[in-house]
Amino acid sequence: MHTLNLGILAHVDAGKTSLTERLLHTAGVIDEIGSVDDGNTQTDSLALERERGITIKSAVVSFPIDDITVNLIDTPGHPDFIAEVERVLNVLDGAMLVISAVEGVQAQTRVLMRTLRRLRIPTLIFVNKVDRGGAQEESLLRSISEKLTPAVIAMGSVDGRGCRDARCTPYTGADPGFTDRLAELLTDQDDALLAAYVENAAPLPYRRLREELAVQTGQALVHPVFFGSAITGVGVDALISGVRELLPASAGDADGPVSGTVFKVERGPGGEKIAYVRMFSGTVRVRDRLPFGRSDGHAGGGGDGRGGDGRGGGGRGEGKVTAISVFDRGSALREAAVGAGRIARLRGLGDIRVGDTVGEPDTTGRRNWFAPPTLESVVAPSAPVNRGALHFALAQLAEQDPLINLRQDGIRKEVSVSLYGEVQKEVIQATLADEFGIDVTFRETTTICLERPNGSGAAYEIIGQDPNPFLATVGLRVDPAPIGSGIEYRLEVELGSMPYSLMRAVEETVGETLRQGIHGWQVTDCVVTMTHSGYWPRQSHSHGVFDKSMSSTAGDFRNLTPLVLMSALKQAGTTVHEPMHRFRLELPTDLLGPVLPVLAPLGAVPGTPAPHGAVCVLEGEIPAARVHGLQQRLPALTRGEGVLESEFDSYRAVRGAPPARPRTDRDPLNRKEYLLHTVRRVAGQGDFR
Repeated sequence: MHTLNLGILAHVDAGKTSLTERLLHTAGVIDEIGSVDDGNTQTDSLALERERGITIKSAVVSFPIDDITVNLIDTPGHPDFIAEVERVLNVLDGAMLVISAVEGVQAQTRVLMRTLRRLRIPTLIFVNKVDRGGAQEESLLRSISEKLTPAVIAMGSVDGRGCRDARCTPYTGADPGFTDRLAELLTDQDDALLAAYVENAAPLPYRRLREELAVQTGQALVHPVFFGSAITGVGVDALISGVRELLPASAGDADGPVSGTVFKVERGPGGEKIAYVRMFSGTVRVRDRLPFGRSDGHAGGGGDGRGGDGRGGGGRGEGKVTAISVFDRGSALREAAVGAGRIARLRGLGDIRVGDTVGEPDTTGRRNWFAPPTLESVVAPSAPVNRGALHFALAQLAEQDPLINLRQDGIRKEVSVSLYGEVQKEVIQATLADEFGIDVTFRETTTICLERPNGSGAAYEIIGQDPNPFLATVGLRVDPAPIGSGIEYRLEVELGSMPYSLMRAVEETVGETLRQGIHGWQVTDCVVTMTHSGYWPRQSHSHGVFDKSMSSTAGDFRNLTPLVLMSALKQAGTTVHEPMHRFRLELPTDLLGPVLPVLAPLGAVPGTPAPHGAVCVLEGEIPAARVHGLQQRLPALTRGEGVLESEFDSYRAVRGAPPARPRTDRDPLNRKEYLLHTVRRVAGQGDFR
């Protein structure tokens, strides 16, 4: 048996989960098709998913197609849960993008397709809901070609579109119009095929065209489009045949070194961690001791403004695999081993987290493909006595979604979480109430900015010289780096000039310190170089007792590094950047005049209007913090006819006074205040505070 790890993606309400149910039923895995409205689908297993009728967490189900086992990964469609989609993308062999025939290409559809094309993931497009009133066919194909990718071809036609008894008829080699369109599309991507097409007097054999279609689909060069309805089942047989014929099964060496990626973590009934792992190479067996963790060498967060993972950079752990489950015909079955190409649930790896690699460290340079969360909010328990329980509960949620990025304010005893939107906030609130019994309130949602250095700055402090109260020498230089490069840590001192534990303490503290820059925001796109180092080796009295007051410890370097780094950063200066969205606004042409003056006060920068008869399209950029305000005003401004689409685009320097975020640390920018909260026994001085 071969394995195909297939992701199913869509804009919310396009019918993705309903299609999953139909595929399972057609394959004979389930006897009765579940309904999203009734809350009894296979993949929406969370109580909250059933209640709200939306997918919140990715889920894996399996079904056979001939000799292929398809692991179908159902992903959320709502943009607030895009992080779940991002994690799944790294483990896919192919994808199925679902589009509603009624609503057509939507904002999230474009975001998803752009990313699938960038990653060169082979993708089939399924146009769902052809049986609904207002369903489109030719106009939707043009929209797909214009907004998603020009390299598409319809694999069949629709009869009775918009009616309950709509039928879909697959094209065959007997249809000259289809074979001509297919030949034109494929020869546009392959010069050898084009030469054969031009030189031969007769048309290319249909079998040759189908073979080439499979090759180019597998290379993500072309994207076949299937029509159908998940509710009635029309067109689904042709889609399943397309999956079997056109998408490549997974490849990997089961005898090679163990290597895999964790894309989901959940808790079992007893509270134990269960890691969902896609195996790329090797075989994992029960009772194997398995290394896992991150393998990046950066000091902290990436160029997108995300914080570090809390392990101090490239932290690695190890655990013993106590149980393995693999997916088969809708169930998770216990197995003694799992090999390359498959997806498994592993138990026993207590410290494992989403995004970790198992076995060999990841050297592929995988990166984040979607925008980071651009919003945050303070979450507080309704009953102060639940403060400790709240932090524990949020920490468990962060295991499943690291991008909620808990931010603990030890001074104010508050916890902030990062968010993609208001729906995610509501889901977190409901989850805390339902699963942990904690009622919480959220404060006003604010925008997450980031800081980038303006220039270079350097600072150092020498051991034993005033005003340095710590038994450590640290010198650091901060230099700006290209946008999107994140944080890089370098050495201009010999690696052996200090014990590794002290060197590591400096590097880890650099990453932690840069989470709060001069204005309180994450600092990114910079290179931090260690220029000075020095320590006092372990000292003991004559009777052999270790004297910490005369010996450098990692604590000295962790306490001194923030002072030095922030001095260097202050010298370099930073600029606060706010997240910007690219927007697309469709509105009646006669209302363009009244709408334009409203955009300027919102900080929007519109482009040139593009009128199309009675409808005008206006594109531009707008601060992420102002998108919600524009959405609220749009119905009144456009007689309810305006349609706004927006998505994260980039970060832009804030105009005017930069916003500041309250600090949650001991504030190394205020030396006196910092030292008042830092204790170190220095030789001959007693406690320094």
